[in-house]
Amino acid sequence: MSDVLIATALVLLLSMTAGLARVVVGPTPADRMMGAQLLGTTGIAVLLLMGRAFEMPALADVALIFALLAAVAVSAFTRRRLDREPDE
Repeated sequence: MSDVLIATALVLLLSMTAGLARVVVGPTPADRMMGAQLLGTTGIAVLLLMGRAFEMPALADVALIFALLAAVAVSAFTRRRLDREPDE
């Protein structure tokens, strides 16, 4: 069972490259933020899978902290975008 979890985590790590490319190349700040959200969400999933595969419950706590930080980052980005004047 742990082999399946590790393989799934590796597939998710490969999908993180798409998010990293969007963060680097993204034409707008919103695209970059969505790429960062993809990295965060996938990172949380990888941590949960690895914690289960290696029987390390502390990784679930780390994943929860990352989830809270991701929520704060999105709200800060949204607040910053709303405070700015609209682009013309």
